[in-house]
Amino acid sequence: MIGKGKVVVLLLAAVAAGVVLSAALNLSPLTSAGSGGKEKAGEAATPAVGNSIPIESIPALAKAVSPAVVNISTTQVVKLRRPRMRSPFGQQDPFEEFFHNFFGNMPQEQKRRSLGSGFIVSDDGYILTNNHVVEKADEITVTLLDKQELQAEVVGTDPKTDIALIKIKAGKKLPYVPLGDSEGLEIGEWVVAIGNPFGLGHTVTTGIVSAKGRVIGSGPYDDFIQTDASINPGNSGGPLFNLKGEVVGINTAIIQGGQGIGFATPIHLAKSVLGQLKEKGKVTRGWLGVYIQRLTPDMAESLNVPGKKGALVADVTKDGPAEKAGIRSGDVVVSFDGKNVESEHDLPQIVASTTPGKKVEVIVIRDGKEMKLPVSITEMEPEAEQRSAGGPDLSKGLGLTVQNITPEIAKHLNLENAKGVMVTAVEHGSPADDAGFREGDVIRAINRTPVNDSREFEKKIAKVKEEKTVLFLVERGEGRIFLAVKNR
Repeated sequence: MIGKGKVVVLLLAAVAAGVVLSAALNLSPLTSAGSGGKEKAGEAATPAVGNSIPIESIPALAKAVSPAVVNISTTQVVKLRRPRMRSPFGQQDPFEEFFHNFFGNMPQEQKRRSLGSGFIVSDDGYILTNNHVVEKADEITVTLLDKQELQAEVVGTDPKTDIALIKIKAGKKLPYVPLGDSEGLEIGEWVVAIGNPFGLGHTVTTGIVSAKGRVIGSGPYDDFIQTDASINPGNSGGPLFNLKGEVVGINTAIIQGGQGIGFATPIHLAKSVLGQLKEKGKVTRGWLGVYIQRLTPDMAESLNVPGKKGALVADVTKDGPAEKAGIRSGDVVVSFDGKNVESEHDLPQIVASTTPGKKVEVIVIRDGKEMKLPVSITEMEPEAEQRSAGGPDLSKGLGLTVQNITPEIAKHLNLENAKGVMVTAVEHGSPADDAGFREGDVIRAINRTPVNDSREFEKKIAKVKEEKTVLFLVERGEGRIFLAVKNR
């Protein structure tokens, strides 16, 4: 039997534990996306963002922000290619009419439906979601928390960041959620994901920020938040909240077979393109015209780069802004327009966010010395970008990524002949991987025809893509070998 004194001690301990838990979870007042009070008779409910309400738990947060989270269903009409059915009896066919009526009337079109999520960012009905949720859709239906269904139109899309802006007309002011600061997120910070997994409707999951700046190979602007908050098909486009009720990410990707691993696009990327999507329907980006690659510690030491940070320029585009400004292969970009470049992942995002036509200062390290070069940034053309790995990415075909052999790389690898291309990545399970390619291999010839650089390599690969087997002459170390790659 427990005495009264012990009961008091236990109660005090429980209260103290509750205070510690509340502080640990940072349960601060929430910026509400829900109504701050009772509406007057005859007035429509207009939830006002900015009214702080006391929050003591994640359920209160979910209740407050859920009215601004929507389900998105899309319909796409796909034309089907039907083979022409002929009667086995030839032209003199007594059943010709039967074959024509039966096979000729088969459906030529099919409706494909998909599901996703989104969130309202203004009271007049603008909604952020993923581009892949609404891409090529003929019809977009948005379902609100109260089950009201509204047709939406696409305002703007940005495939490079997988972000889209759509709009609905509800005839009233809608609840919306504020956009937070994804760059200020801390590893281990609690987050809440809300979406429409598997078409089940509003679903709330919780977890922490597992990592930041993840590169998963989805494009030139990879910079994902990794979280263990459960994300599944249908969550795409839904919001990832911090415990203040602010959107810090857009739930975007999962790893097939991975448990507790989801990826969200940082909201600062969406904020950087939101204005352009709303005004122009597309995003205009700056272009530098360089091929970049990772600066390894060994290369940094060889190139005498202080701090061993920056983006290594493997090659420059002919007549591009970088070449005109005097940037050379082998330069290491450490600063762009006053912003530090820590790695090869930083530069594409910084350049892309620069207004075309702006003259910026680029600081590079060349032969161990710092140089300041003025560069006039131009508009990125479709298909143009600051390419990673310094060359064509063929991972969707043979499974190889290659780059030109710069004088610095030739020196580092002790290569007397700088002609050819160097393999910088081999996709696991690809034809190139099966053939035995390794990173660092130097390709000298394809089907016994010499290869001088990455552009020539790309052209030759395009010519042999229909052949069953492609023969590569590879230099590895002090020896040369032939590798046969089977096209799939």
